[in-house]
Amino acid sequence: MGIGKVLLAGAGMSAMAFAAAGTAQQQPGFAEQVEAGRTAYAASCAGCHGADLSGGQFAGTLTGPVFQANWGGKSAAELQDYLETSMPPGAGGSLPSQTYAALAALIIAENGGEAETLLAALVPEAEDEAGNEIGLPGITNRYPFPESPPLPDLFADYTPVTEEMLDNPAPENWIVWRGDHDAHGYSELDQITPENVGDLSIAWAQALPLGPTMSEPLVRDGVMYVHAYGEEVFAFDAATGRQLWRYRRDMPEGTLMQGKKAIALWDDMLIMATSDLHMMALDARTGEPVWDVPIPNAQDTRSNGGVLVADGVAMIGLATQRLGGGLIAAFDAETGEHLWNFDTIAKTGTLGGDTWNGVPDELRQGGSVWDVGSYDAETGLAYWGVAQTYDTGPVRDRIPGGNNDGLFTNSTLAFEPRTGELVWYYQHMANDQYDLDWVFERVIANVEVDGEERRVIITGGKEGLFDTIDASTGEYLSTVDMGFQTFIIDIDPETGRKTPDPDLLPGRDRPAVFMCPHAGGGRNWSATAFDEDTSMLFVNARDTCMEMRPTEGGFLSSGVDIYYSAPPDSDGNFGILQGIDMESGEVVWEHRRRAPYDAGVLATASGLLFTGAMDREFLAYDQATGEQLWRTGLTGVPNASPITYSVDGRQYVAVVTGMGNPLAFGLPNFTPEFPLPEVNSSAVYVFALDNPTAGE
Repeated sequence: MGIGKVLLAGAGMSAMAFAAAGTAQQQPGFAEQVEAGRTAYAASCAGCHGADLSGGQFAGTLTGPVFQANWGGKSAAELQDYLETSMPPGAGGSLPSQTYAALAALIIAENGGEAETLLAALVPEAEDEAGNEIGLPGITNRYPFPESPPLPDLFADYTPVTEEMLDNPAPENWIVWRGDHDAHGYSELDQITPENVGDLSIAWAQALPLGPTMSEPLVRDGVMYVHAYGEEVFAFDAATGRQLWRYRRDMPEGTLMQGKKAIALWDDMLIMATSDLHMMALDARTGEPVWDVPIPNAQDTRSNGGVLVADGVAMIGLATQRLGGGLIAAFDAETGEHLWNFDTIAKTGTLGGDTWNGVPDELRQGGSVWDVGSYDAETGLAYWGVAQTYDTGPVRDRIPGGNNDGLFTNSTLAFEPRTGELVWYYQHMANDQYDLDWVFERVIANVEVDGEERRVIITGGKEGLFDTIDASTGEYLSTVDMGFQTFIIDIDPETGRKTPDPDLLPGRDRPAVFMCPHAGGGRNWSATAFDEDTSMLFVNARDTCMEMRPTEGGFLSSGVDIYYSAPPDSDGNFGILQGIDMESGEVVWEHRRRAPYDAGVLATASGLLFTGAMDREFLAYDQATGEQLWRTGLTGVPNASPITYSVDGRQYVAVVTGMGNPLAFGLPNFTPEFPLPEVNSSAVYVFALDNPTAGE
């Protein structure tokens, strides 16, 4: 059982904890527990840590100053928890809980049990080794080892993360989801180019806890932070992959665990949402919890989006099928104090409350938020996207004199972060009867509109339609069509209101409807990338259609189930990657491949795009043409967005695997040669050039 340098860099079991343990030794049963631990240790741990806990050939000491220095500040309960979740390596939890408790008791007892004894413990003088019963007593003291090089302290010069840093990140860092608050997914780094990208090779990789892993890593000043399945967070040396610390949250029994799209850095903290519907902050240098608060009115919701921190406020959107709809919640990033909640389903007597076709407040559903917001320092506004409703039946047919738009579904909401004031909203698709969400990232950019530079929001729905609206007011400006949707027959040039083909309105009282795209997209979870210098938007999607077949029950309450179909003229290539000029509205190029994409897009200043696909390939393309330039295989499915960063002048590109977002399950009936992996491999992979030369 190899513990090595455990859990948290520089952390260790406190004198107080050991003093408490010393008191515990006087309680009946402690001695028996220690003896049980000694038996379990001989069977499961001695082969690595040595028969007497002093260290072996495969793992370090569990006694004395070295061990105590590593565990300063930790409690006995935390030691037991670490043993139970991490030992033996790769098989944490494989022993009974009482065995782990006994092992923790043994380690405490062997370290003295009383604070005075613990602090006075010394490494014994070297003596001739006498061997042990298993023949692996440890490291010889007769022949000296070369001195190990000192490990760098990557937190020694840590400075607080400020709003200015988040709004204008240093190019070497990837400090916020999508690289900056504008959600561009773009990096100024240019060491890796179209000419040398073929020379990329693996720099390092680290396994992560098995399960859906969708979060973009964050990198700051040579430290990478990764949120992994099971509400675990890791800090790694971003140049080597050396683990710096690990945090694991104890979850209530029965909690539905979910992957997250984003974590956030602020001040000296890392802020995250949890599957048990809390917001919490960890010390970014140690992984120690700083504050932890429940999200009010969050029952029956899911937090599988991610945190946006702006203007000192930590915001999170929640997804749900509950009556009453979803919400966005905000907290003071410094203290965790709850500031406000916003209901994404408008209620009677409030703005938009009369748009639900007479449906009573308590029966209104939808308005999930399962993506991440953006923030514009120029306008001082945070922008969040809201999804559709599955309860389509009650709002399908407008009652006389009524309004069935269903606010705030499929809308962009612009908030003042500190107060929660809704400054403006824009609904991209009213009364969505097709499950074609507009919940995705809101890209903030300067683009030319009718000869005038405008500060805008660009966002798209599953339809493959991308709206451009004014960032200050929500005024509609234009729409670009990726070219695969078949059901919108008109877009009002003044308001952007979209008119579906009435012959394609689905329901149990109507014939089956065939239309494109499928309710799973089109474009979906995969985030776009935007190059403001060229006004090019890069987006991947799936070329699929659907039959909406009438039924008595139904996936949608209008009474339809949804069936996948290929387009009538399909070439068998279901993955689409496009480059779109957002000023002209022209699709400049399109790349098609058989396996669909399921990772977001990363763009770099050298003219490269990186993304990943269901066939476990990580790929690079030319921004100007869409030509594929490089590929490599991964052991797992990539379903977060790639990132790039630099340490000591060397550029790295990283991607996380861990099949979990809906796109990661692919199109198995369309592409049987790409079966779902039976083993879900979760890991972070980091690539770099072996001999980088900047600018080439």
